[in-house]
Amino acid sequence: MPKMDTNGNTYTILYSAVMVVVVAILLAVAATQLKPFQDANILIEKKQNILRSVNIVADAKQATELFNQTIKELIIVNSKGEKVEGDAFKVDLKVEHSKPVDQRKLPVYIAAMGDKGKVYIIPLRGNGLWGPIWGYVALSSDMNTIYGANFDHSGETPGLGAEINTEKFQKPFIGKTIFDKAGLFTSIVIAKIGEKADPSNSVDAISGGTITSKALQKMLYDDLSTYQEFFKTLKK
Repeated sequence: MPKMDTNGNTYTILYSAVMVVVVAILLAVAATQLKPFQDANILIEKKQNILRSVNIVADAKQATELFNQTIKELIIVNSKGEKVEGDAFKVDLKVEHSKPVDQRKLPVYIAAMGDKGKVYIIPLRGNGLWGPIWGYVALSSDMNTIYGANFDHSGETPGLGAEINTEKFQKPFIGKTIFDKAGLFTSIVIAKIGEKADPSNSVDAISGGTITSKALQKMLYDDLSTYQEFFKTLKK
């Protein structure tokens, strides 16, 4: 049998093909083994973000315990404010946003905040300048006053739109209202410099991050508005 020419094109092609297959197999095995850990980290981060919306900061080790102590009920409602079956924690907002509003599952996380009573946490998702943005807004038991807020992003500009995930931007949401004095839904205005807005339902936009700020404003309006009927059921 003739020997393969190790300096020829055939050898190079076969060697490259074998290496590609071997590397692909190794990567697939690594991804399979790491996935449970990645999934666990995603769940922990989600719990941390929910807790931050009620002004509780927890590290990875504390997150699950504090989440279980704080979040006493998880429910899903529809746009009519009616409870529906399902696991609220597993609802994928990206999937739900692809559906008509009247077909969406709307998760609600209900926190027990001691003498502050129940606080209702609403998850949000929208589109920023460079990618998705998301967050949680916690409402006091009057279903109007913001108890806390937490926002994040996947690719907004550092020092500009990326500032939505800072305490400096999030803290001013506390105490703002999403309905006006007449009971009409207004959501929250993210007001840029020179823009007139009612201080009871507005916060300052990020300097230099107007597009992301307005995208977040749209996210707040679009998602909170779908819960209006649910809010009404709690106000009765």
